[in-house]
Amino acid sequence: MNAKILIVDDEKPIVDILCFNLQKEGYSVITAYDGHEAIKKAFDEKPDLILLDVMLPGVDGFGVCKSIRSKMKTPIIMLTAKDDEVDKVLGLELGADDYVTKPFSMRELLARIKANLRRTIMNGDVSDGQVITAGDLKIDFLKYEVVKNGRVLDLTSREFELLKFLVTNKNQIFSRETLLEKVWGYEYYGDIRTVDVTIRRLREKIEDDPSNPRYIYTKRGVGYYFSEKEI
Repeated sequence: MNAKILIVDDEKPIVDILCFNLQKEGYSVITAYDGHEAIKKAFDEKPDLILLDVMLPGVDGFGVCKSIRSKMKTPIIMLTAKDDEVDKVLGLELGADDYVTKPFSMRELLARIKANLRRTIMNGDVSDGQVITAGDLKIDFLKYEVVKNGRVLDLTSREFELLKFLVTNKNQIFSRETLLEKVWGYEYYGDIRTVDVTIRRLREKIEDDPSNPRYIYTKRGVGYYFSEKEI
């Protein structure tokens, strides 16, 4: 079955171009032109991935992202006309998986779409029922959930994938560039700031004290690693 992609943008020419190229790649496409319509279609249609413009009438892209993320783990790629670090970070903070700045290369966008969809499909590739326990964390690969002290944590799909990669490669230090390649799925597209923001969000959810982590450590000048003790 072809993946279904929801395109959300109030500029019809951009929507038409995206529809043409995505359909040519074999994707099923649905569209929305404002924030309210986007939220309704996301919940009704349950797309496999959402391309979400930041500047929208009604509810802006950040509000849409927050509403969708409260109920769905669907990968969200933000589209922004601003090459603004604040916008990028805010989108990631609200649970977006990725962002692309307009004007964007269709080749780059397609690469990111494929990487996000591939990661979603591969979620079931671990052994059935595999559970890893680390300290007060229980990471269930089959259920795609993390439990801490009996409470299920609200992780986005990207945060879960990052945690899964780090915990299954325990005590190994990975650069941000390597994490972009292994977790996000592309070698040269993307801003390494994306990794920093996602690590910070993950720490805020799994650590008792994010500023004094117990699980995800930083090796200054090198990268990040998962361990139950600092190395």
